[in-house]
Amino acid sequence: MSLATGAALPDVSVLVPAKDEAENLPEFVRQAREALLPLPYPCEIVVIDDGSRDGTADALRDLAAQHPFLRIVTHRSQRGIADALASGADAARGRVLVFYPADLQYRPSDIPDLVQPILDDAADVVTGTKQGHYEKRFVSWVYNGLCRWLFGVRVTDLNSVKAYRREVMDGLTTRPDWHRFMVVIAAAQGFRLAERPVPLLPRRAGKSKFGIGRIPVGVLDLLSVWFQLRFGRKPMLFFGVPGAVLIFLGFLVAVYALIERFVFQQGNRAFLYLVLLLALAGLMLLMFGFMGEMLAGLREEVRALRRPPDRRDGGDGGPRDT
Repeated sequence: MSLATGAALPDVSVLVPAKDEAENLPEFVRQAREALLPLPYPCEIVVIDDGSRDGTADALRDLAAQHPFLRIVTHRSQRGIADALASGADAARGRVLVFYPADLQYRPSDIPDLVQPILDDAADVVTGTKQGHYEKRFVSWVYNGLCRWLFGVRVTDLNSVKAYRREVMDGLTTRPDWHRFMVVIAAAQGFRLAERPVPLLPRRAGKSKFGIGRIPVGVLDLLSVWFQLRFGRKPMLFFGVPGAVLIFLGFLVAVYALIERFVFQQGNRAFLYLVLLLALAGLMLLMFGFMGEMLAGLREEVRALRRPPDRRDGGDGGPRDT
């Protein structure tokens, strides 16, 4: 039997965030059991109840009593998918993690195809490419296109189900909705990417938690992630360079103002104001750069302390030789 029970450690842990999915969970667990049972490696399912207000908690209790491979994590209030995946990873025991929603829009039978490239050591992150017609297809196309343009990640679909090594979690943050950028953050850290086609089915029950209001939030998050990846470790590049340019321009204006005043005997108070403006703006940007460098250093120290002791010498959370 490949489903992990009792003290048996699984190779694969399927993380299932669930918010008000009482109607879908029994069928999801049934399908997952049928898909994972024949596999040659042990698996477990970790369902994260993210502050559900329907009968999700009762349904999970009944399912856990019937299926020993099922583990449950409960959030008292809704904290979002990023937090749910972090909580699930803390409770999971597998070396390969799989993000799979409970809404049955993705078939559990596709999980082995996502996991296999990682077990074969051909990839570190495998993302699913949605197949078929689905709602918000245009929004998804725009989002994926912007991500490929900004980050240079040549993956068709960045916002889908995923399988990934546990080490990928080291470089992720639990900020709301940042789970959507797992692939680009992993790629920036040197993890190998792959993709597999996965059919997307209509919802059987419940309703989508994502509306059109998420679009502007997603765009701002996209810009924030881009800034973090490009300048997060060297904020002085973003603030210091324009600050130095402004100070240099202020110096040139000051030289010209002195030449005009003492050579041509013509004074212009506007040049004085412009010099002050350029110099002060440049100094402020330089100060922001120095503060950013201090915060970046503190963040690296915190990340190092959060890693397990046996992995603190492994660098920045990227792939490590074994």
